Amino acid sequence: MVNNYELERKSSAVTCSDMELFIFPELLYSLTLANIISPCIWQWRDDPWFAGLEKMNTNKRLQRLKQFIMDKYVFNLDLETWGLTTKERELARFKDFIDMDILKQSNALFGYEGDKYYFDIDIRRHFGLDKFTSDVIPYWKTETVEAMNAFKHKKPYSTGAGECVSLSTLYAAALFIICKIPLKDIFMMATPLHSQNFVMIKDGILTNNRRVVTKSMWVNGSEISAKARRAIENEKITIVSHESGTIHIMYPEATISPDAYALFCDKLRHFTINDITPQLLSNFVRFRRDLQKCFQVKWEVRGHQQYIEAERVFSYELDSPHSFTAQTRKNLMSEIDVDSFHASPLPSRIVLNELEEYISTHQISFDHPESVAKLRKQFSGDCLSADIALQNLIEFCKVEPRLPDASAKTFKKIGTPLGITTEMTREEIIKRLESIRDNNLIADLAFYSYRDLSRTEPEPFIKASIERNPVCLEGLRNKEADEVIALIDVMPNESIYADQGRLAQPDEVWNYGRGDGVEKALLLANYLCSRGHTRVCPANVNAPGDTHVCVPTQITIEIKADQAILSSKDIIKSFATSKGLRDQTWNM
Repeated sequence: MVNNYELERKSSAVTCSDMELFIFPELLYSLTLANIISPCIWQWRDDPWFAGLEKMNTNKRLQRLKQFIMDKYVFNLDLETWGLTTKERELARFKDFIDMDILKQSNALFGYEGDKYYFDIDIRRHFGLDKFTSDVIPYWKTETVEAMNAFKHKKPYSTGAGECVSLSTLYAAALFIICKIPLKDIFMMATPLHSQNFVMIKDGILTNNRRVVTKSMWVNGSEISAKARRAIENEKITIVSHESGTIHIMYPEATISPDAYALFCDKLRHFTINDITPQLLSNFVRFRRDLQKCFQVKWEVRGHQQYIEAERVFSYELDSPHSFTAQTRKNLMSEIDVDSFHASPLPSRIVLNELEEYISTHQISFDHPESVAKLRKQFSGDCLSADIALQNLIEFCKVEPRLPDASAKTFKKIGTPLGITTEMTREEIIKRLESIRDNNLIADLAFYSYRDLSRTEPEPFIKASIERNPVCLEGLRNKEADEVIALIDVMPNESIYADQGRLAQPDEVWNYGRGDGVEKALLLANYLCSRGHTRVCPANVNAPGDTHVCVPTQITIEIKADQAILSSKDIIKSFATSKGLRDQTWNM
């Protein structure tokens, strides 16, 4: 008998919404394992793009993988794809499992808005939630690699797509399968509003949505750098997930290896904390466009020292292959029109080159007050506050990640180690995970995230199908049963999950306009349940604003070798299936 907590966790492994990942942090890695055992990423190995990959060094492999993901997927975080829910509904689901006060301080959907950056942009307006009541929140589901690929069937997409957590789990699986990076070197990080991976290769690699960011890129002041830095600069890291387990800001127990976590913390801090150099100074000015008006560049033009506004110099970078770095600065400056320069220094502006020269000839440490005081004097001028400018520079160079505090946690082992290596085949990995399911929670949950009903009991999948698929209900809201059946009938009898035993959820069937017969039967069952054709009337079954009255009755889906038969009241509908599930009957 599965208790309510286990049923909720297993069904959450099926839907994997951002909210569910926060409540059950082990789901972040279970979805990664689901992508690792999926045939999809293994098939990438046969793509011509990866020909000769085994002969490339790690950096080239990473660049190949990055470009492949850039070409195949776009970032998607709209409100329409997976629909809406309400705070009241989600709090009712989890009230017995979590501390609501801590939840509200840590989760973006329940009031947490990060630091100043997120208050400034107004989160609800940023995500388009300002047109709804404050109780309405997005039901962002994290997509499997199959669901990401299936976006090509959804208008207006022409490629795959996914949100940030989907992309982070995709990257983690692909780094392991394609680049053969051991799982011990891949750490997944979730903040209230974002998800990234940190890979312990050389000085470290950060995956951020579709891109990879190196340590030098972290401080290059570019737009890519700004986006990668944003979450770590402005948010707490709520979850760190690893092959050895997880650590969560909210829970007192952690399952991650203490040694692995300590090493990760050191490596991440080494990645985000940098000593000041002349190059980092110019990168800082590039990064802080609002401060560029307080700087100027001195440059020799036709044998004479000339001066030019810093903002004009950095604007030339936008259309040039060159940048204001030591290696290409001369080339960039030669592209600027001669009449853009001034014969005399511009008043109230700091000469950037002279400040660079000071930094290159003085030993500067932000940890020594005397060194900082001397540097402060170099920020002279009426344009900006020296104290504020220096503080901003220190913050640019020294980003201190706000990680879960290991000293406040009790560590326990998750069970049998995963024991997965880059030399194993997909079949060997599946066999290994199956063999340790009873002694490794993440391995067990992976098969629920994998949507494999030949390896899991159906109850969690059915619960998720009926309770947490609002998009198809919205699309079918004003339709009668015969209209719904007609719409489902004309859909291609084709699942987005090619493997036998694996099923899509109703919203996936609806969004991508296709499904196997069992999936179509579940879509119809979800619709009928929302209209009262069910023996139970849970409060969270209907879409937001649904006014239909629930009248208890009964729905069954009988699965046979080649068909799924739905029965409810006066409706009996058969759908052809090729999923190969054993004969069974599901009661809704």
